[in-house]
Amino acid sequence: MSKVVTTTLLPDVAGGTVTLGGTGDSVVVTGNDIRTNTLQDAGGNAVFTSNGSGVLSGMNSGFGGALNLLSTQTASGAASVSFTTQLTSTYDVYIFKFIDINPATDNAYFTFQVNATDSSGYDRTMTTTYFDMYHSESDGTPALEYRTAYDQAQGTAFQTIMPYMGNGSDESGAGELHLFNPSNTTYVKHFYIKTNYYYSTDVCYSTFVGGYINDTTAIDDIQFKMSSGNMDGVIKLYGISKS
Repeated sequence: MSKVVTTTLLPDVAGGTVTLGGTGDSVVVTGNDIRTNTLQDAGGNAVFTSNGSGVLSGMNSGFGGALNLLSTQTASGAASVSFTTQLTSTYDVYIFKFIDINPATDNAYFTFQVNATDSSGYDRTMTTTYFDMYHSESDGTPALEYRTAYDQAQGTAFQTIMPYMGNGSDESGAGELHLFNPSNTTYVKHFYIKTNYYYSTDVCYSTFVGGYINDTTAIDDIQFKMSSGNMDGVIKLYGISKS
């Protein structure tokens, strides 16, 4: 078996192409890796580009559905967390992930509201549903219940996500909110939320919230806060690539 050992392989003309193998052949690379900051297809279209440190950009739309981290906010004794520049027409679906949300005040509610492009008061009209299931540490009877106290019918209040949260040093909540097509100017804006958290009386609660923001204006701001007091925790915002 013949070998070619070299550190550089160049085409015979500047800017030319080096072809390994013929049509229908498979080219196998073993014992090493291929390193490049831009991967292109046969047509010269970028499949992806790296900045040289592992951060990718320019993902080809053929991937579709890729989860792109847009922002991470870490709250430490914060009154609220707001995202004011990321909700654009770039993505049709946005996902907010709540990680170890911990209120400073016992029995506080974790909530959210939004602004449209023509408003600033976090008071858009919503119609929502809310139900939960729970089980206590003492092994009390578990239950699944709809909660009329936490839904809204054309309301403008901050929507409850996790009520009566425990504020102990090891008590917190986690979950995610999916917001659909907030930049659309034809339809209302749908969302749903799934969480799990430590209720203040030592109970495991899982909540399910759904609804629509009854506004055909584009939604460009969203804010999360406690009903009382400050909070700690991390909220990450992702956009799902259009297919």
